[in-house]
Amino acid sequence: MLPNYEIYCVKYAERPGLRPAHFLGGDPHDAPMPMDYYVWLVRNSERMLLVDTGFDANMAINGRVLLRKPVEGLALLGVKGEDIQEAVITHLHNDHVGTFYDFPNAHFHLQDREMQYVTGRHMKHHIFRRPYEIDHVAGMIRLVYQNRVIFHAGEAEIAPGISVHHIGGHTMGLQSVRVHTQRGWVVLASDASHYYEHFENDRCFPLVYHVGEMIEGFATLRRLADSIKHIVPGHDPLVFKRYPAVSPELKGIAARLDLEPHY
Repeated sequence: MLPNYEIYCVKYAERPGLRPAHFLGGDPHDAPMPMDYYVWLVRNSERMLLVDTGFDANMAINGRVLLRKPVEGLALLGVKGEDIQEAVITHLHNDHVGTFYDFPNAHFHLQDREMQYVTGRHMKHHIFRRPYEIDHVAGMIRLVYQNRVIFHAGEAEIAPGISVHHIGGHTMGLQSVRVHTQRGWVVLASDASHYYEHFENDRCFPLVYHVGEMIEGFATLRRLADSIKHIVPGHDPLVFKRYPAVSPELKGIAARLDLEPHY
């Protein structure tokens, strides 16, 4: 019998925006469409796993508003940076790996293809390298030499009831995380789908390495999740409208994704 995990979505930053900026080819409606920034904590009585590490004040650029460092958000759940022994890095964009140094005891799960991508020929081109920071890439390479990076090639079970799945599309090595919970299999899409609208309507986010992989990735998310309501996008403010807060004090800061959403 598979164990169940609790999943906590922790908001650490936000950014204003308009709809045309979030869809490949634009959008006819020039309406507001803000973006939220999250990290995710997966845990039960036996195990604890962090998904992504967010960014810090140095990356609060281009309209981003840092509300709290990810480690500060986790502290509100009673978790210290030193407590994290294991983390999944869905991809190495600066808003997903930027505070890896706040988790000194963690081993990091990463796809082979993401490391290949960030150290290979594609980084000659500004369109691909823009969301990466060379210090983050170099930091992850240093962790490889410290034997703190666990590489995967595609799909892998990293614990009973938790698996990673290569999706690609947004970046060459993007991976999503599948977690078994009391309500079934939940998929943390990360940037495989920034917003609900992307996977619900097969529309692409404009920052993309491979459009075909991104579209096929939506089908993969639907296959891995128990239902469309079990897919959690990576940046959509609707997540906090649909899922219950951890507590009244943490409303707008931390939500429970293992509980039933309200649509």
